[in-house]
Amino acid sequence: MMRKSILVVFLLISAAVTAFGTGQAEEAGPPTVAFSPGDMANPSQAFAAKMFQKHANEFGFKVIILDGKGDAQVQSQTVTNAIAQDVEAIYVNPNDVNAIIPCLQQAKQAGLIVGMFSSDVPAASARVRDFFVGVNDLMAGETAAQAFFDAFPNGAKVVEIGGQAGHDAQIKRHDGFNKAIEGTNIELLEYQATQQWATDQAMAIAEDMITKYGEEIDGIFCHWDNGVTGVANAVEAANLDKELFVVGVDGNRAGFQQVMDGIQDVTVMQNFETQAIKTLELTKKLLEGGTVDEINYVALDVVTPDNIDDFTLPEW
Repeated sequence: MMRKSILVVFLLISAAVTAFGTGQAEEAGPPTVAFSPGDMANPSQAFAAKMFQKHANEFGFKVIILDGKGDAQVQSQTVTNAIAQDVEAIYVNPNDVNAIIPCLQQAKQAGLIVGMFSSDVPAASARVRDFFVGVNDLMAGETAAQAFFDAFPNGAKVVEIGGQAGHDAQIKRHDGFNKAIEGTNIELLEYQATQQWATDQAMAIAEDMITKYGEEIDGIFCHWDNGVTGVANAVEAANLDKELFVVGVDGNRAGFQQVMDGIQDVTVMQNFETQAIKTLELTKKLLEGGTVDEINYVALDVVTPDNIDDFTLPEW
């Protein structure tokens, strides 16, 4: 009788252990990846976050969004939080490409896959990430310069309004543009970057430049389309006797509308949905033991009044 009782107890314990183990496996769910945008208040980064959430399931992932809130310190903390949450991978669009490096190194040491999204770290710090996915922002600047070459074959004087100072896209769009116009008949009167990708800051800089140079300005290169909205307001308020040629980068809803309305002449378009899909694809490949390219560029499109009907109106 005692042997039978012991056997029954043993079987009950074994069943409980098996049930508990099965429950744990079921609760584990898909691997989690994290996206840390520089600032969810930025429409492009909020749209990118939406695209990660839209497509994560296609690659067998669960995605969490950790908002950098436009602050380098806050964003560094989001990476630390991701490490603590034991995610498989983290993708970062950094507020400051230099300030983010120490915590990315910690993430790598903790075994996370680290992807740079849209903005990369300096080449000297490439060891802190597994891959970069985005557009070639040097090419975005060069493409903007080409738009001025095409519009002003006999030369022009332009001003440049940069994106968030220290942001990889701001640095490369500026460098690409200035390298392209160096030694040409396109003269840069002045350049100034903003502290954030903020429309009101772009407007304030444009107001100052128009006050300083007036109708000497032939065109304005603004690093992002929502910044062009502020530039357009400044130009309208100045009531100049000439039309300015305006070029922006992003190809978002505002940029498309401004091109259709005749406010903006060119938008150099990037596709954040394509970038999100590529990022998830590379992560899956690495988790399955494969190898990936470190640099992964997504093609740019040049949108003008002549070809805008060939494109779908963006969601962001």
